[in-house]
Amino acid sequence: MKTLALRLTTLLLGAALMPAQTPAQAPAQPADANAAFLAASDAYFDQLYLPYNPTGATLTGYHQYDAQLDSYSRASIDAEIAALHQFEQRIVAIPAAGLNPVNRADRELVLGNIRSTLLSLEVIRSWQKNPDNYSGAISNAAFSLMERKFASPDDRLRSLIARERQMPALLLDARKNLVNPPRVYTEIAIEQLPGIVAFFQHDVPLAFVDAKDAALLQDFATTNAAVIAALNDYQAWLKSDLLPRSNGDFRIGADTFRKKLSYDEMVDTPLDQLTAIGRANIAKNQAEFNRIARELEPNKDPRAVLEELGQNHPAPDKLLAAFRATFDGLISFIQQHHIVTIPTDVRPILEETPPFMRATTFASMDTPGPFETHATEAYFNVTLPDPSMTPDQVESFMHSFNVGTVISTAVHEAYPGHYIQFLWVPQGPSRVRKLLGAASNAEGWAHYCEQMMLDEGYGQPGAGAANERESKFLRLGQLQDALLRNARFLVGIQMHTGSMTMDQAIAFFEKEGYQSHETAIVETKRGTNDPTYLYYTLGKLEILKLRDDLRKKQGAAFSLQKFHDDFLRQGFPPIKIVRATLLGDDSPAL
Repeated sequence: MKTLALRLTTLLLGAALMPAQTPAQAPAQPADANAAFLAASDAYFDQLYLPYNPTGATLTGYHQYDAQLDSYSRASIDAEIAALHQFEQRIVAIPAAGLNPVNRADRELVLGNIRSTLLSLEVIRSWQKNPDNYSGAISNAAFSLMERKFASPDDRLRSLIARERQMPALLLDARKNLVNPPRVYTEIAIEQLPGIVAFFQHDVPLAFVDAKDAALLQDFATTNAAVIAALNDYQAWLKSDLLPRSNGDFRIGADTFRKKLSYDEMVDTPLDQLTAIGRANIAKNQAEFNRIARELEPNKDPRAVLEELGQNHPAPDKLLAAFRATFDGLISFIQQHHIVTIPTDVRPILEETPPFMRATTFASMDTPGPFETHATEAYFNVTLPDPSMTPDQVESFMHSFNVGTVISTAVHEAYPGHYIQFLWVPQGPSRVRKLLGAASNAEGWAHYCEQMMLDEGYGQPGAGAANERESKFLRLGQLQDALLRNARFLVGIQMHTGSMTMDQAIAFFEKEGYQSHETAIVETKRGTNDPTYLYYTLGKLEILKLRDDLRKKQGAAFSLQKFHDDFLRQGFPPIKIVRATLLGDDSPAL
């Protein structure tokens, strides 16, 4: 799920673009605590959060930043850090006791976002360690102006030209900032760059074929050529200069891991307890997978059944159509079984994953920002096999899109997962809830839906499956996806606290997570830069517990659809906040 709150790009901007009014110059706070918080949170968004992330602002629907580019100069980084500390002091000074329930929770959301950003900039220091941040920021800045037609082609091209003029300097800042990155980070950047170069060579010009202004088109030819040249130079520098001296450590350590989990997800469960929870859940899902596999093939090892499941996939050139074909049945089941309210009949658009995202994702949902009013299309991205793959590699890759995981992924990304959650965002109770949130809510909801839909009867013969055998394969697909998320849960903790190497992580994804070797590699690479990607299973378990606790409290009055609607109505804050709202208490989320 794409939201500004999940920070697609690092929040950095050049000092020249800093707002005239800094936090220290902010007007005196109103006497009323609620008014003070609303003024402070609005100032945080308008003076820091949005202007320091112009690409994210474009994606969110704030188009006054369309001509600006995220800056990675050291002066910008230092200025942002100083501003974040000032805003932290301003928000802390507002007493939580004087706030209404929504503002009290939103205060914690804003503080968590500030502290997480400071942790990233001051402690994790990805701007100093990850070369892919820079080339990724460039491609994302262009893509944000291409993907939706929120303005005329000429107007969007004008903004792109302004951004492209700043892109070569951003890559020069990368050379100044990057110091001893982890080798895997540099390797990922090198792996991504050919696709990014091709993106600027082919996709970007194609997106603006309807532009009419001849002078603009000439300027674009110049700036785009300069960007391509700068990217090629950057790639050559990564290979010849940075890669040989990329000997850094990607691990963030236990203390930083705990802080990140607390700031991002409002989870303070000790890591050893989280590990025990993760191990118990992966064992439960493995046992269920093995049980169903033996029902299907009593004389085969479950691993052989997994191989059979993997072989049951669409042809690569039919993959997008296979996903599109799931929509009718999913929507009908949701409506007939009163699963959740679907706010609109408009469906997401299936497309191939953009080139700069393909190395680390198989599928994603790209929704318009909460304040986008002109171009409100949502895109369901699916990664197809790379043309350079051998036939054996293609076959292994396609095992991740078997008949079961196609359904599971469609549920996760679209109905009733990310897409439905996005459709509920306008009903969020505040501006804070529309801009800030938690991955354990967004990804937890989507992952929860995979299991919930089958538990409610989808995938039975006549309801998503042709027969009992196919129904069991659908459940195996859901469980395989659950095991993937279980493996992320444990790998993330163990890799970043030093008890698991990358090679051990790859083996763990294969053996314990029931994944192909190619998937295991992709997932391990992702985990090096996404340490808390346990949020899928974490959020799912929190939602299941919340649902059970609410059912116990309400008894016969409990309604699954009302629970889901009430859950989505809160925006996507940490589950701790949703629990307090729906249950009226501070009982444990796990």
